[in-house]
Amino acid sequence: MKDGFIKVAAATNKVVVADCDANTDEIIRIMHEASDKDVDVTVFPELCITGYTCGDLFFQDTLIEKAKGSLFRIVKESINLNGLFFVGLPFAVDARLFNVAAAVSGGELLALVPKTYIPNYKEFYEGRYFTSANEVALLWEENGLEETSIKWEGIEGAGSVPVTPNVIFQDKNHPEIRIGAEICEDLWTMNPPSVELAALGATVIVNLSASDELTGKSDYRRQLIKSHSAKLVSGYIYASAGEGESTGDVVYSGHDIIAENGTILNEKNYTEGLIVSEIDVKKLLNERRRLNTYVSKRHEDVFTCYFELKDKETVLTRYIDPAPFVPSDDATRSKRCEEIFDIQARGLKKRLMHTNAKTAVIGISGGLDSTLALLVTARAFDLAGKDRKDIIAVTMPGFGTTDRTYDNAVSLIKEIGATFLEISIKDAVEQHFKDINHDANNHDVTYENSQARMRTLLLMDLSNKYGGLVIGTGDMSELILGWATYNGDHMSMYGVNASVPKTLVKHLVKYYADTTDNETLRRVIYDVLDTPVSPELLPPKDGKISQKTEELVGPYELHDFVMYYVLRWGMAPKKIFRLAMIAFDGVYDKETILKWMKVFYRRFFSQQFKRSCLPDGPKVGTCAVSPRGDLRMPSDASSALWLKELEEL
Repeated sequence: MKDGFIKVAAATNKVVVADCDANTDEIIRIMHEASDKDVDVTVFPELCITGYTCGDLFFQDTLIEKAKGSLFRIVKESINLNGLFFVGLPFAVDARLFNVAAAVSGGELLALVPKTYIPNYKEFYEGRYFTSANEVALLWEENGLEETSIKWEGIEGAGSVPVTPNVIFQDKNHPEIRIGAEICEDLWTMNPPSVELAALGATVIVNLSASDELTGKSDYRRQLIKSHSAKLVSGYIYASAGEGESTGDVVYSGHDIIAENGTILNEKNYTEGLIVSEIDVKKLLNERRRLNTYVSKRHEDVFTCYFELKDKETVLTRYIDPAPFVPSDDATRSKRCEEIFDIQARGLKKRLMHTNAKTAVIGISGGLDSTLALLVTARAFDLAGKDRKDIIAVTMPGFGTTDRTYDNAVSLIKEIGATFLEISIKDAVEQHFKDINHDANNHDVTYENSQARMRTLLLMDLSNKYGGLVIGTGDMSELILGWATYNGDHMSMYGVNASVPKTLVKHLVKYYADTTDNETLRRVIYDVLDTPVSPELLPPKDGKISQKTEELVGPYELHDFVMYYVLRWGMAPKKIFRLAMIAFDGVYDKETILKWMKVFYRRFFSQQFKRSCLPDGPKVGTCAVSPRGDLRMPSDASSALWLKELEEL
């Protein structure tokens, strides 16, 4: 395991009902395939050794004894294989028969986990054959035994084996790998055993299932597993019975799913064999630490069975999204954009109404951020029943303003229906240069920031004049990097874009353009989208933008990627670098990614003082940088540990 990833698999073996030899041959074949693929945990379906649909054949000693003998074969076969394997079979203890998940690794039977909830309705008649795990304690009490375990005979060195749902399987070398097991119906109940197992420390839950297929059931099953893995903050491996089961009344589709904290990592239906992915156990533990409502219990309350995985680097096959803030499919992205617009606009509406603001004052540059802020402000006014003419939209041409951005700014204001003001800052800034004795030919940070602060001064004074609020336009990517002039564009009275990353700003603006009926507005917005990101504080060259932000501070798509894993998951730099190399393969090379990651961490730490005094703004996603809630970070923290880790890569 490296960086917390373990490779897992859900496997559906082709079944011949009641033919344990044929089924075991197939299980062993898949076990070898999984081991060859370096899979750490492999899960087979419920009762896979016999088949789930044996019916009254479960009363036959021949089948029960053969299933036990088949388990012997599987245990012996695992001696030279890597990984932990879960297989299902009927297992008799005295006068009771249990539907169990057998955990096998390294030539050992670690434990037998009985099914807790035994369905006995409609097409399921398990109660006719099997005893619930709830009766295990009673069984042992009746036999005068102190532990819920049986003597496992027939394998050299074997001792007593736990038979209980209260068992966690833990890797000797990586204690964060803790696995709990439940069986099919257990998941569908109001109190699944996995809830208790997760509270006892299980980071991954396996489910051996035989769920029949009905119209719409696969969607429900998928949503159930997604939501359950999110609720438990766990990985979830679900393997279901498939082809070969009796189709007398129902069909089994072999619906296998691997999920992690509400995300489906891999899935198949109506096919056999393995599906493989990687579960990030460290990410799950980080999230559990963050959630102070996550309930934990003492590990002494549970059986712990140890196994040992070979130490190796887990090759990642799971998809690493280069744009984690932006949904990849069109329908989801459109829905998300509409939700975000609504959150931004309703937050601003509340602030306007609460302060009895007559107007909203906003600086429009012709760039992406101010365009989004203007669109949000217009929606807020519509929601509040206010006239858009009370939006005071101000263009403030300076030394770096180009005709393209100026024309777009003017057109946006007019098409939105706001009140247009134009105030050139050139004369005021030149006077300011004289006041502070600065050479106007020296295009340093003083030259740039004087313009940004002059614009903010104008907006603040206009808000006083017109009885309004200054609407902030800066986005979260700029704030995380400190790419804002302190008390310049850094300051406002309500920052509507403060939790929207730059990569998402583009999609929000495009969504508005795609859905508006105003053809002129659509054309202008598309030109804004094609304009390079720039503060336009340096004189243009040949009439075109000379100061391109991403050439100076780095690609926003890369910074947003790093920001997501830093803020949302608290990941170490070397792990983020590993993920970035996969996500941006063919886009950026190692040196480029390292270069801009170092820039990110240096600025992330050194610029916290700007974030420590941010104005209010609506939170739209799981990541935000408000000093009052989401990022309570000291302004004087050192970046040495993080930069050192990057230097060692």
